[in-house]
Amino acid sequence: MGFNLASEQFWSESALDQELRRVFDICNGCRRCYPLCPSFNTLFRRLDDEQVDGEADKLGVGDLRVVGDECYQCKLCYNHCPYTPPHRWAIDFPRLMLRQKVVQARREGVSLQDRFLGRTDLIGRTDLIGRLAAMSAPVFNLLNRARWSRRFIEATLGIHRDWPLPEYASEPFDRWFRREGARACVINGPPQGKVVLYPTCSVNYSDIAVGQAAVRVLAKNRIEVAVEYPRCCGMPALDGGDLKSALEAARANVRVLGERIKAGFDVVVPGPTCSYVFKQEYPALLEDEASRQVSAHTFDLSEYLMRLHGEGRLSTEFRSKPGTIAYQLPCHLKAQNIGFKSRDLMELTGAKVDLIEKCSAVDGTWGMKAQYHELSLKWAKPLLDAVQAAKPDLVATDCPLSALRIFQGTGRRAVHPVQVLHEAYGLGGEGPGGSETSS
Repeated sequence: MGFNLASEQFWSESALDQELRRVFDICNGCRRCYPLCPSFNTLFRRLDDEQVDGEADKLGVGDLRVVGDECYQCKLCYNHCPYTPPHRWAIDFPRLMLRQKVVQARREGVSLQDRFLGRTDLIGRTDLIGRLAAMSAPVFNLLNRARWSRRFIEATLGIHRDWPLPEYASEPFDRWFRREGARACVINGPPQGKVVLYPTCSVNYSDIAVGQAAVRVLAKNRIEVAVEYPRCCGMPALDGGDLKSALEAARANVRVLGERIKAGFDVVVPGPTCSYVFKQEYPALLEDEASRQVSAHTFDLSEYLMRLHGEGRLSTEFRSKPGTIAYQLPCHLKAQNIGFKSRDLMELTGAKVDLIEKCSAVDGTWGMKAQYHELSLKWAKPLLDAVQAAKPDLVATDCPLSALRIFQGTGRRAVHPVQVLHEAYGLGGEGPGGSETSS
């Protein structure tokens, strides 16, 4: 039935139960997704129990729930599944798990943990934490590193004490752009296009160097840049079953970005989760023409730059070569079916890129949670082993959460592909991974 929020069947717990068992029965006969995530491991282990004997109808309600709880929305199973729509079986496992979570949240309420991680009703409005943290970044960052503080956070909010919380910048990226954007976006020659950069919450409040690099790289290629950040994309809220907050975020972003699109802008996003949400989730959630327009005009940042390259409009005047790069392809980028655009982009600089198609097992907020910490580390181990084995000059990934996982597991700080380009162009500021205080 898809993800039809207006349908009574969508919200029917008996209909959901029936659909879960139908899909699980089909998955049992295929098992193609067994190595992808803990959800399928748990599902098949429960189905193989002697009391169940492979019959999904014999699974207990608790079995159904734990499969959903262990799904961290990496979307890889959708790419692997031979039965996705328009196949008559119409399997969409990730959206079925989301449906399970929102129906469950409607019955039980959204947990404090998920409210906090979704940054929604707990604090009154989306992104307030980021704004407050920016106002007193040194204090926030010190507290985030203190063991007593981390134990308190784990006890109250369920974020594992060993998860490396991001450092907050003293000035959010959108504020930096208002102050320095005019100088950072100087274009030499006639413009080749115009984009609105949606920075993501990670870039706006923590990884501002990524946003600065994106602005300068786009300007280098004669692209006019505007910045709009109405609010978080809403995926953290959706992950926790907080449909109300996810819809509010979707409507707010579609409204603002839609006006830019009407004015001839494309939307460019440096974070794969947010670009995936804009492209895939917003049309499913809102089912209106405005969300479809945002979907049609949204590009991952590397995707947009490689589009320029394909049209012969991307500068390849690089001043330096980055050396060897171990590049982790994020799951939410892979789910967009756009190929290996970030790898190809970095190779234009002369870099030797080792492509690592391994999941970080964070995917939104799941891997931060104390109850899944050890399980997420287990599933992230192939990625961490691959990074260590590569012995690269640089580690790169488009996903800020994968970067945190890589740092946690290897001690290596991963940079965004656009920072590799920024450095190769010789555009100034600090090198990959750094931020600048002024232009």
